[in-house]
Amino acid sequence: MDNSGKEKEAIQLMAEADKKVKSSGSFLGGMFGGNHKVEEACEMYARAANMFKMAKNWSAAGNAFCQAAKLHMQLQNKHDSATSFVDAGNAYKKADPQEAINCLNAAIDIYTDMGRFTIAAKHHITIAEVYESELVDIEKAIAHYEQAADYYKGEESNSSANKCLLKVASYSAQLEQYQKAIEIYEQVGTNTMDNPLLKYSAKEYFFKAALCHFIVDELNAKLAVEKYEDMFPAFSDSRECKLLKKLLEAHEEQNSDAFTEAVKEFDSVSRLDQWLTTMLLRIKKTIQGDAGDLK
Repeated sequence: MDNSGKEKEAIQLMAEADKKVKSSGSFLGGMFGGNHKVEEACEMYARAANMFKMAKNWSAAGNAFCQAAKLHMQLQNKHDSATSFVDAGNAYKKADPQEAINCLNAAIDIYTDMGRFTIAAKHHITIAEVYESELVDIEKAIAHYEQAADYYKGEESNSSANKCLLKVASYSAQLEQYQKAIEIYEQVGTNTMDNPLLKYSAKEYFFKAALCHFIVDELNAKLAVEKYEDMFPAFSDSRECKLLKKLLEAHEEQNSDAFTEAVKEFDSVSRLDQWLTTMLLRIKKTIQGDAGDLK
């Protein structure tokens, strides 16, 4: 379907909306229903934005939603303003990631001002994802996941907070901020080990915390494994704990073949993801300066 007609129509609507906004600001316009004209302009900008979306002109759609958002704010329609900023952000995501972030931040400011912290957290996650995938700025992604986690915690949405914190831990470890990663994995592991529905995941978090310890210091890893076994006896029987013990033994003996064999055996049952592979390679490289791969 040819949407070029929609785009022309949208451009025309934008021009009409601009005129209405200008006339509402004049002395006579102000006396004769200035607010009504602004409301009409708002509606026109939103309609134009949707037409631009149909024509896949994402920047123009984002700009039109932004204009609507600013007018809603002028009319004190905070909720409508925030919604329009989110619509603008979603459109800009496809064309201008930085502008998308600016719009989503504007929406977050309004939502936090209204005390709507759960929805603000959700948009912080969206911004974090834009930093992850589009702008590849992991430090900024971490900051937004942390902010989302704080808001979720404040609203007692602990499982949502934990999801964000696990993202922070994963990225912190990749950036070699091991202490930060360890604290989060231990905290989330401790929070989940007594929950009948979540305790199965606790062994994974303690496993990841132990791997972070291992990269920094072998003795710390040994002590951490003992601590996790005491805290969470089910950890002792897990494949993750058995792997850690084999790796510690191989490391102590500086036996890179035994290390590789243990990893291979684990991988044959539970596939290693990219994060685990990266961490295990970092540990392996500490065995007599070994820089080989894992398999």
